[in-house]
Amino acid sequence: MADQLDCALDLMRRLPPQNTEDNLASLVDLAPHLAEELLSTVDQPLRVQRCPKTGRDYLVCDYNRDGDAYRSPWSNEYDPPLVDGSVPSSALRKLEVAANEAFDTYREMYYEGGISSVYFWDMDAGFAGVVLIKKVNDADAAITGTWDSIHVFETSERSRSAHYKLTSTIMLYTKTENSALGQMNLSGSLTRQAELTCVLDDYSAHIGNIGSMIEDMESKMRNALQQVYFGKTRDVINDLRSLDSLDTIRQQSQMQKELFTKLLERRATTDN
Repeated sequence: MADQLDCALDLMRRLPPQNTEDNLASLVDLAPHLAEELLSTVDQPLRVQRCPKTGRDYLVCDYNRDGDAYRSPWSNEYDPPLVDGSVPSSALRKLEVAANEAFDTYREMYYEGGISSVYFWDMDAGFAGVVLIKKVNDADAAITGTWDSIHVFETSERSRSAHYKLTSTIMLYTKTENSALGQMNLSGSLTRQAELTCVLDDYSAHIGNIGSMIEDMESKMRNALQQVYFGKTRDVINDLRSLDSLDTIRQQSQMQKELFTKLLERRATTDN
């Protein structure tokens, strides 16, 4: 069973992230005994839902789900309603509200749009949470794209300090299409982990510590995506594909040969 799970996860890492939901459903149909492990392990593109009480959009994932209902970070209520749905303790809920406000500002500064949601839950030796950010570019039909950030962390408090474990996943999908270039899809996902121990002056300092970790991690992952995905793709395309017509390339080649011949003739004349 472990080998089957490893193979299934390895396959999901190689498939386009924009088709994750369909591919995951197909894998569950093929291996229903792996359904629980696959659904809890594979990150899926974030979906948007509207809070019926506040009218604000929020992101849904496995971390704010209880059965078939999802908890809103704005109202702390489930949709559809649940009487006994899991919610954070009162102290942690206050921290969750403050974190949502902080990352809403962070999202606006770095992404200039999109949606963010933060969810916390209690643990025996501290608490854990997830920070979600989604940005969709669909203003131009010729250039579309989706960016999903999923930052899952665990926090364990010590004497005047706290230790954080962060696992960050970014899923990127872009599509361009025009008459000159044709159609190109570029998609992929990247996962990184980090650990950090920070000074903890008070309970609210968790937000600043977590925010700094996520800000630094996203900066590193953006640079990696820029170099690996966009940089390498640009190099490959430039080597394999030209925007000039075949006649133009032949004319340029012929011109280069003529110039080279003239330079050789001039050099021979100068030497004599």
